[in-house]
Amino acid sequence: MNYSRFITSVSAARKASPIRVLTELMQKSPPSLISLAGGAPNPAVFPFKKATIATGHGNAVEIGEDLMKRALQYSASAGIPELLSWLKNFQRNLHNPPTANYSPEQGQMEVCVTTGSQEGLCKVFEMLINPGDSILLDAPTYSGTLAALRPLGCSIINVPSDQHGIIPKALKEILSAWSPEDIKNHSRPLPKFLYTIPNGCNPTGNSLTTDRKKEIYQIARKYDFLIIEDDPYYFLQFEKPWAPSFLSMDVDGRVIRTDSFSKVLSSGLRVGFLTGPKPLIDRVILHIQVSTMHTSTFTQMIISQLLQQWGEKGFLEHTDRVVEFYRTQRDAMLIAADKWLKGLAEWHPPAAGMFLWIKIKGVSDTQQLIMEKALQKEVLLVPGGVFNIDSSEPSPYVRASFSLPSPAQMDLAFQRLADLIKEAVWKK
Repeated sequence: MNYSRFITSVSAARKASPIRVLTELMQKSPPSLISLAGGAPNPAVFPFKKATIATGHGNAVEIGEDLMKRALQYSASAGIPELLSWLKNFQRNLHNPPTANYSPEQGQMEVCVTTGSQEGLCKVFEMLINPGDSILLDAPTYSGTLAALRPLGCSIINVPSDQHGIIPKALKEILSAWSPEDIKNHSRPLPKFLYTIPNGCNPTGNSLTTDRKKEIYQIARKYDFLIIEDDPYYFLQFEKPWAPSFLSMDVDGRVIRTDSFSKVLSSGLRVGFLTGPKPLIDRVILHIQVSTMHTSTFTQMIISQLLQQWGEKGFLEHTDRVVEFYRTQRDAMLIAADKWLKGLAEWHPPAAGMFLWIKIKGVSDTQQLIMEKALQKEVLLVPGGVFNIDSSEPSPYVRASFSLPSPAQMDLAFQRLADLIKEAVWKK
């Protein structure tokens, strides 16, 4: 892979921060080293000394005085060593990426910790997108992604999808605008990457099938674009076996994958991680060095201690409990939808995630319906337009989340929504 053609001039110009390099060297040095180099504050003056965090399953997470000194201090921009090591082994065991044993130049699998997967996504976009570049994605999609992309001045090409995710035939039709000569000579710039949320897409709940993933990966090879696999709902797939990831198919080193602990451990701790080819992940780390510097050492330490205690088996047992909770929540919402919305709306049961995507019949645009009328009925959903590339484009959809409400609340909310739809349709 020629990664240099994907990287922006700004990203290519990034150099390692000398102070960050010294900090990381100091942390790897023996205790006998006397350092007068660092600008780290002395932990003796910090008011926090130790912490005990009770957990729902397993022993409490203990952060004693020595560990607390590390937890409150600056740390490596890529992530604290013990968490990075755990995550690298976990990705190898879970996804078995072909790139795990490649050389760095070939696109060897690398991992870095980010402040939630959103930070990783934003830094990947800024690494890859010059104004005027084309990128591919399947909208409706996560509004945070669209908000990150719009200011970068790229041309966003929408790839049609259905309840099984991106439609490969539609992707081929879009790319047929580029001739074999364009591909060979790069005489006409090709789209740089395809962005997708492959499992439990926010907002649609769509999940890509294995066969479609394989076909899409081959299309990416033919047209030489990267795949950004944004997968925060990977651990919220309701049926096993879980679908293989793009990372597991990546023989070229063209997949950048984002993972998040937000949905299964804590959204407030803000810990996610990027996995992808080392030449690209290294560029992201250089950006981290001069922006956030690193994800909170304290939150990394909490998660690392928990994962070390649980092991991979314990973590996956925890995700099974999380899945069971959300499956029950999903089923409760589907029961409420069947009870109140039949004949008024359409939906597909999501195979992953925490959202139900509902098409309202007889309403061409739900913006006013939700933002004005629904509040009066004391029910709130997200109008579908905010997930479109052009948010002013009318949408008959709404997104309902089943993560927080009780079954009784879902039932009452959909009763209120049904009344609202009937009033809106009758007024016509």
